[in-house]
Amino acid sequence: MIDLLIHRCEVLKVSAAQVETLADYDILIEGNRIAAVQPANQIDLSHAHQVIDAKGLLAMPGLINAHAHVPMVLFRGLAEDVSIDRWFNEYIWPLERNLQPEDVYWGMLLGLAEMIEAGVTMVADHYFYMDRAAAAVERAGTRALLGWAVFSSSGLDALERTAHFASDYRSAAGGRISTILAPHAPYTCDDDYLRAAADWARRLNLGIHIHAAETKYETEASLKRFGRTPIQALEQTGILDRPTIIAHACGATEADIALIGNYPVSIAHCPKTYLKLAMDIAPVRAFREAGITVGVGTDGAVSNNTLDIWESLRLMAMMQKDRAENPEVMTIAEALTIATHESARAVGLKGQIGALEQGYLADIILVDLGGLHHQPLHSVGASLVYAARSTDVQTVIVDGRVIMRDRQLLTLDKAEIIANARAAMDRLSQRRVEERIQTYNP
Repeated sequence: MIDLLIHRCEVLKVSAAQVETLADYDILIEGNRIAAVQPANQIDLSHAHQVIDAKGLLAMPGLINAHAHVPMVLFRGLAEDVSIDRWFNEYIWPLERNLQPEDVYWGMLLGLAEMIEAGVTMVADHYFYMDRAAAAVERAGTRALLGWAVFSSSGLDALERTAHFASDYRSAAGGRISTILAPHAPYTCDDDYLRAAADWARRLNLGIHIHAAETKYETEASLKRFGRTPIQALEQTGILDRPTIIAHACGATEADIALIGNYPVSIAHCPKTYLKLAMDIAPVRAFREAGITVGVGTDGAVSNNTLDIWESLRLMAMMQKDRAENPEVMTIAEALTIATHESARAVGLKGQIGALEQGYLADIILVDLGGLHHQPLHSVGASLVYAARSTDVQTVIVDGRVIMRDRQLLTLDKAEIIANARAAMDRLSQRRVEERIQTYNP
């Protein structure tokens, strides 16, 4: 007997060279892993505890969000049409003064529900009160890499507490939660604080998730003030010696890119945020040419407004074509490779998720490409990159468990989550600039 049989689906296969599909296939799942991917009808359906008839649907790896601040969905729409310095100083950091632990729990659930409906099964999240975020992940049934954000102004005691969180919660939720240290950025964490974070990461054998070189202005300001770039600051303080996710790096110089290539570093690329806050277009092609892993993310919903990786995927592809002034770069196969294999590597799960292969964790989504916006379906790859909508996702499986079937969430109550998020709206929207939790002055 097998636990779950996905019957008669098409199976997506992605490499940097091509995108192909296997027609009329079965996916056999035992426990939380894929036992086999094989032509249909080689196994009697009665030998499966659960069968999903997936004829007409495309099975593909669950999407991965390589950088987000998921509970920030609670502030969605409160910081619009403002510059990045005003976005931080007059909106986000004053608003976050209102956060309470239970807000993070309900905000995390709201964001997880949104991502499940869009086929996102894994998120690397960088935020506060991550013990409550972990409780939400456990309830939702998704996968997450959680880091508790800290600033120098939080003090070394706070860094130690977040390190203990990372130690205590690694492999929580039956192994679906992994952890990472999360100092915010070089401009909010001084050198001593970054060294302390790197030391904790070494002691606990953990990685680091940090923002750096978010804009060219940030890099220029760092050079003027300290004679080094933010990326060089990470190297000098030992951060880059650990497996590190750098969020954004839009302001990375050519020398920075060459430097990063010498370390176990991934870049989390969040293109919608860059457009909305006019942060410049990150040099994804240069990163990849230097051998640097790139994962695709959304950032928070206050700068992106959704947690939809389909949007980020297509914007990444189009923005790289525009940056190069060459529509032949960032091919469909390359874009999908970044969204699958490379995003898995970025979040530390290479060989575990990001592909539908025997032995991989059973994080699978079933996508309906029968809508009018996909017809006529000449190219599955083109449809996925340039036409797919979150509502095309029909069924979501994480760790071998069905958590959404036929667009119905099975682990979460949407009405309950929305009611709790709305109940806190008035309190969370109070904006007292003089009480902000931090100051943006890169």
